[in-house]
Amino acid sequence: MTFNNDKAIYLQMADRLCDEILAGTYGDDDRVPSVREYAVAMEVNTNTAVKAYDTLARDGIIYNRRGMGYYVTAGASAQILNSRRRAFMHNALPDMFRQMRLLGIAIDDVVAAWKEVGAE
Repeated sequence: MTFNNDKAIYLQMADRLCDEILAGTYGDDDRVPSVREYAVAMEVNTNTAVKAYDTLARDGIIYNRRGMGYYVTAGASAQILNSRRRAFMHNALPDMFRQMRLLGIAIDDVVAAWKEVGAE
């Protein structure tokens, strides 16, 4: 995985695991890769993966079954979706609207572009 400098690596790893949950790779109560497996796959130090998993566990996205590993919490996908929607509405949209005003882009232009790419 290629990491960017905008965000801590462990947070990027947590985001990626959330992406995989949203994509259906892992469903409710599915086991996720072990901390070591994920660290190897992401080519990072195990401690970094531990921080990512601790963050997700604290947020209620995954939970630990002692001696068995980490599993996806029931309803985690909906929780991630709601959280990301709120973040998008509060962070990304205001900047996008500001850019639209500066560039003279009307909402109708955005709707047309949305339809053009096949979004529904």
